[in-house]
Amino acid sequence: MKYIKINPSDNVAVALTDLLAGEAAEGVVLKTDVPRGHKILLKDARAGDNIIKYGFPIGHLTRDAKAGEMIDHTSIKTNLEGLLDYSYSPELVEIAPAAQKRTFKGFRRADGQVGIRNQIWIIPTVGCVNGICQTLAERFRNEKSDIEVIAFPHNYGCSQLGGDHENTRTILADMVHHPNAGGVLVVSLGCENNQLDAFRTLVGEVDESRVKMFVSQQVENEIEYGLQCLREIYAVCSKDRREEIPASELKVGLKCGGSDGLSGITANPLLGVFSDWVVAQGGTTVLTEVPEMFGAETILMNRCADRATFDATVSLINDFKAYFIRNDQPVYENPSPGNKAGGISTLEEKSLGCTQKCGKSIVRGVLRYGERLQVKGLNLLSAPGNDLVASTALAASGCQIVLFTTGRGTPFGSFVPTMKISTNTPLAEGKNNWIDFNAGVLAQGEPMEEVAARFTDYVLAVASGENVNNEKNGYHEIAIFKQGVTL
Repeated sequence: MKYIKINPSDNVAVALTDLLAGEAAEGVVLKTDVPRGHKILLKDARAGDNIIKYGFPIGHLTRDAKAGEMIDHTSIKTNLEGLLDYSYSPELVEIAPAAQKRTFKGFRRADGQVGIRNQIWIIPTVGCVNGICQTLAERFRNEKSDIEVIAFPHNYGCSQLGGDHENTRTILADMVHHPNAGGVLVVSLGCENNQLDAFRTLVGEVDESRVKMFVSQQVENEIEYGLQCLREIYAVCSKDRREEIPASELKVGLKCGGSDGLSGITANPLLGVFSDWVVAQGGTTVLTEVPEMFGAETILMNRCADRATFDATVSLINDFKAYFIRNDQPVYENPSPGNKAGGISTLEEKSLGCTQKCGKSIVRGVLRYGERLQVKGLNLLSAPGNDLVASTALAASGCQIVLFTTGRGTPFGSFVPTMKISTNTPLAEGKNNWIDFNAGVLAQGEPMEEVAARFTDYVLAVASGENVNNEKNGYHEIAIFKQGVTL
């Protein structure tokens, strides 16, 4: 299979492999070479005519074009502009409970949460103690090789005001409570805005044998003091053991980055099938990247379980548009240069592909940035499209793993396992130290049912302890959403 027409009403097909001028697609002879992921016009059209992909307009032509031409960002412009009014017209598809209940081997925590890792995390309250945290992690890894110890440096915690200050405190507090951590050491400097006493109050009740905090300015030797804290934490969490856990306890983040023209054809639909599978098991999935919902937001709104969820989704969308406008930025300035090179021409096209990651399930919950999951099923989360900021937000909401589709490739990892799913086979073969699963086989004719079954088994294996590439490479980062002034 060399090309695909996704929806019967589409007036473009998508090249699944590099095509040459003179080849035929849908009975149309190509006038130029067409790289993988790019669009082929199937009938003559005039300037102003809509280009239809996925069954929806993805923008309009800026010039006359002939059948067989390649259509890319140089010849198409978005139809999106300004703020919109929305109405609730529910189109709900109930996902039937799964007949076969699956399990994985995870860690049941005392508070009822379930983790898929049992690591010790070292979290700085402020960037000034990043070096201390990294030294503590390195020193303790030399002492104990049977448990993973990870420091999470960041640049925040001081000289921040208002929302930025609260975002930092909230995300760090979310990390303290995350079930993938068997134990947490919080390291403070002492003079920062994010004062430890106030942060401790925000964190609330914890198991003090597993969560310890100290102020570096108040101890004689912060390295020796921190190492002793780590030894005490290790004495407790090193006794934790995996047990059989129902898949209903899965909380999975859905993310894409470095997308290409195959994202909405291979990897994102695969995640959609998997998301519906998790929901059928009684579990939870979370979709974010609000700016990449623009142009497809009405599809999500009409999948909201009730009016209150619809209203929350409208606020999710309009609040993010207002954020762009408040900063004098165009609301629809997307896609990125890498997206365009991969065949994505407009934000509508990107969004229609992006939102396929959440399948067909009913939207049950809407989360503010930094808010933790409360409702099972499909949730929407407020966060930007930036890969590391959005992945951090997904993990902070309580997701034990982030599934990340990509057509261009990326090596990073958030503070939970960040599985990379390639949209095309050349990427998977060329970057097998980044890519964990190849969805490109779907473009080569492998049936979705078979790929989805293999993918599900793989995710459950990762949830049971198999490392993904970002973990093998030691890539663990966090990034916190920043909007305002730095003092």
